[in-house]
Amino acid sequence: MDLPVGISILQHTDRWIGAPLCAILTLLRKIFESAGPQGPRQVQRILFVKFAEQGSTVLAYCAIRRAVEMVGRENVYFVVFEDNRFILDVMEIIPEENVITIPTNSPFGLALGALRAVLRIRKIRIDGVVDMEFLTRFSAMLTFTTGAKSRVGFHTFFGDGPYRGDLMTHRLLYNPHLHTSQMFEAMVEALSRDPAVLPTFNFTPSANQQLARFRPSPSEVDEINTLLQRENPRIGSAPLILLNPNASDLLPLRRWPPLRYVELARRLLERYPESFVVFTGAPAEAAPNNQLADEVGSDRVVRLAGKTTLRQLLVLYTRSEILVTNDSGPVHFASMTPIRVVALFGPETPALFAARSPNATALWAGIACSPCVNAYNNRQSVCRNNLCMQAITVDDVFSEVTRIYDSLKKTTSGNQFAE
Repeated sequence: MDLPVGISILQHTDRWIGAPLCAILTLLRKIFESAGPQGPRQVQRILFVKFAEQGSTVLAYCAIRRAVEMVGRENVYFVVFEDNRFILDVMEIIPEENVITIPTNSPFGLALGALRAVLRIRKIRIDGVVDMEFLTRFSAMLTFTTGAKSRVGFHTFFGDGPYRGDLMTHRLLYNPHLHTSQMFEAMVEALSRDPAVLPTFNFTPSANQQLARFRPSPSEVDEINTLLQRENPRIGSAPLILLNPNASDLLPLRRWPPLRYVELARRLLERYPESFVVFTGAPAEAAPNNQLADEVGSDRVVRLAGKTTLRQLLVLYTRSEILVTNDSGPVHFASMTPIRVVALFGPETPALFAARSPNATALWAGIACSPCVNAYNNRQSVCRNNLCMQAITVDDVFSEVTRIYDSLKKTTSGNQFAE
């Protein structure tokens, strides 16, 4: 289960080229950047840096809201890889024109896009940047080159993580015991604190944070119902259980054994003859997902992998009862809708990355080597056999799904049970 070539190249580039560049920029900072006045600094325009992982952007919702409260919606900006801007548009928390994208189609395109982004940011005159990436050098370099006077980011004070120089004005310790959404909230709060006292500061993040909400239009609901009817005319208003078998290429270790989705689907269809099972996934996952759907051998299986846009997928969540997926973006996308989610965790811990929605349940075997990826090891692992995911049995997932499904039937609060 090696990392895909594209991700591996990015990580090696960040390590072997990023480290010396961070050292050079740190030297330049010490020579040319003045210490500035003591005490907290007032900021007027805030930029968030979070290139990848749209699920983490959902977890940053409260942090972004706090920034909006501080400087106004029109003064909050976000820089993100082009392929990941979708979720920001759906969240509708900042103006669309305030989202700055960087293409990733090639190393040259990435470098040129980053340069253009920096030039645009400097033209806007951003004075506060929050680097939400977990100890990556590329984000640290971009944050520094924005020219912002206040720069919040994680710093490795004792060599306890990847070296990325000393480019932040507001240096924070990465806290592996604090949920990611709370850590992001603390980073925004740090902007209002005296950088001289950091990383120590007296702030308790919210335990119950407000969630982002997705509300489809009636025409979007009609569109997804039409798609479902086209795929299976018998579906009507039947309850839907969604299965998302494939995690993204970012971390293949997250995948639950594919054939277990087949067994799970068969058992659910037998248990609930009124329901349909829908396989979802990205276009690149369509072929293997369709093969799994065929393996189920039922006319109550719907194949939607590669047939929906990401926005249509969120609309589908509002039409469905339960989603079963491994730790990936859909866990967090679904948290913006009423659907119940059963999320399977292994290489990473739900203590830090679980969806904040009360409708989400995390299953985690908790074996001795799990979690194995974190901010300190640059999300890399020596694991070649994800026993942590294999330790989650079909019985475990079936039991949780049936508990939720039966509860929805009793309360008639499910999306379709009230029909």
